[in-house]
Amino acid sequence: MPVYPGDPESSLKQIAFVEKEGFNEFQVKTSMHVGTHMDAPFHMLADGKKLSDFTPERFFGKGWLIDARGKNIDVNLLEGKKILKGDIVLIMTGFSEKFGDSEYYKSYPEMSKDFAAKIIELGVGMVGMDTPSPDYPPFPIHKLLMRNDVLIIENLTNLKSLIGQGDFTVTALPTKFESEAAPVRVVAQV
Repeated sequence: MPVYPGDPESSLKQIAFVEKEGFNEFQVKTSMHVGTHMDAPFHMLADGKKLSDFTPERFFGKGWLIDARGKNIDVNLLEGKKILKGDIVLIMTGFSEKFGDSEYYKSYPEMSKDFAAKIIELGVGMVGMDTPSPDYPPFPIHKLLMRNDVLIIENLTNLKSLIGQGDFTVTALPTKFESEAAPVRVVAQV
């Protein structure tokens, strides 16, 4: 699994076998920012909430697909959308197709400050992208969203399958670690 530059490599290893021990067991070693994962405010803010501080209700909601392929991720993409408090915004840039390429972590599309400010104003509970991050160091968009308790999902994939599907709900359940982030399984139900 590709990792953010500087993060430790991940591994998944079988450590017990049904033929020998009578059961199968695996061990995983990873940072929290590998593959599709969710960032909590504690990732960038010393006094921010950890994922374990959020109630399960925060991980479900009406979904909105924003098609940003070939476009700037700015406030114009939100025109005509009736996004409500607690909704979940998924931004499709098409960049997930580069996952595994060396350029994936170097040249991804960035969310504009006006887009972030608008989703905060609308009360969005969670934003997800098919990129490794909504911004670059020193991560001003991360911090803006997190100061407002907007959770961030990174490295989404398969967003294309939502094109033209109409209304859908999103379930994004992170592993309940007392941490700044965690792996997450994201499912859209049409």
